[in-house]
Amino acid sequence: MKAKNILKYLIVSFLILQLTSCTNNDAEQKFDQSPTERLNAQQKELKDLLLSSEFGWKAVYFTDDSQLGGYTHLFKFAADGTVQMASDFDEDTSVLKSQYEIQLGSTVSLVFTTKSRIHLLSDSNSYPTAALRSKGYLGDFQFLYYGQETNTILFKTNRENKELRFVKATADDWTNLSKNIDMIDNVVGSDSRPLFRLLETNDGKTVHQFDFAFDKNTRYAEANSIEEGYPVTYDMGIGYTADGIIVSPPVVVADQKLTNFIYNEAEGSFTATGTGGVSATIRYSSKPLVLTDDYKALLEGNKQAVYGYIAANLYNASTTSSLFKQLINKVNATLPANQSVSRVQLVFNNAVNGSYIQYQFNGGKPSIVHFVTTTEDAANKTLILTDDGWTQSAANRAFLKDLDAELTNPKGLYVKKENFKVTYSNVIYTFTSASSSFRMTTYTL
Repeated sequence: MKAKNILKYLIVSFLILQLTSCTNNDAEQKFDQSPTERLNAQQKELKDLLLSSEFGWKAVYFTDDSQLGGYTHLFKFAADGTVQMASDFDEDTSVLKSQYEIQLGSTVSLVFTTKSRIHLLSDSNSYPTAALRSKGYLGDFQFLYYGQETNTILFKTNRENKELRFVKATADDWTNLSKNIDMIDNVVGSDSRPLFRLLETNDGKTVHQFDFAFDKNTRYAEANSIEEGYPVTYDMGIGYTADGIIVSPPVVVADQKLTNFIYNEAEGSFTATGTGGVSATIRYSSKPLVLTDDYKALLEGNKQAVYGYIAANLYNASTTSSLFKQLINKVNATLPANQSVSRVQLVFNNAVNGSYIQYQFNGGKPSIVHFVTTTEDAANKTLILTDDGWTQSAANRAFLKDLDAELTNPKGLYVKKENFKVTYSNVIYTFTSASSSFRMTTYTL
């Protein structure tokens, strides 16, 4: 055999020996512990981690950020298997004690074993929308441990296999948790501010605007582009913080993921700031970003159209404004205990009675009708309802004065056909004041 070939064989043999040696070492390292020993080591590791933080841990739990917002939970674990817990699920942000276990199965998991604040997200009897009936808030109370990063414990939810991060909490997190609840009104918007919101993004060069709608019940927002040829949408779950909100999924602008929006009290806006001029802001608008012609079909000369606010179904609709609710409550407060507003019905172009507002009541109280004429403000695209007589005297209808004044305000009403449903398949229309934060949600009847 030639010396050249001998050298080749020697090199190949050396490489084979090296590879065999590496494989054997890896195998020895991989199997130097039994599966039980590895799980026991992970169990101890997780227990030590849970007990290691002076002020416990914080998790902002987005159970399903395709339809629900986030809920902040604070945990302070003790070695005796108890945990002090608080959350911003509702106005009760007090600290309550419950129990937990670190359980062994196919993996190591943290399980909250007695009823606690986090179980509110998995209670099938409590749900924010009809679509989630018997499903609750899609939450979990068992979390599979799969590692750690700096000041962070990484879990996967047991049912949906979604990541959940516990980050080290601070003393301020506990002290300021109630401020999360205070922030809700800032996101919903006060009666002193316009009803209309927009999301505005800036990539450092170009500004884009999106119609913005928020549902308090689900803590979920939708933002759709108002620009032709720019079919971008941002749908996001919202979680509250002491100084603003966090969103999931992030609002992505110029490849930057924006999640933390800080509240500006003077403007009522929320802004997330990136680098290089990148930002996203949720702010108020004095009128809808997109003005529709939906009101035109209600003007004189068109066929009859009927729209009804039905209290049993639409009082808590996401588009029913707080001012409208206040006025309904005010009317109900003046009525006997067994009576209340059941419907506010808008009838247009009836062959006999023309157009009118009909107030209907529970408890046997007869309806009251306000006849109106209809005109338009074509420039501002509003429908104006003008007094044309009542079926009751001024004294008998005085309790309706403030509610009726909003429907007949001289600035008119924006009329919009909505793209969602509430309980039934009827098309939803909203009637929104052009001069206040009044908005009534109705079914097409």
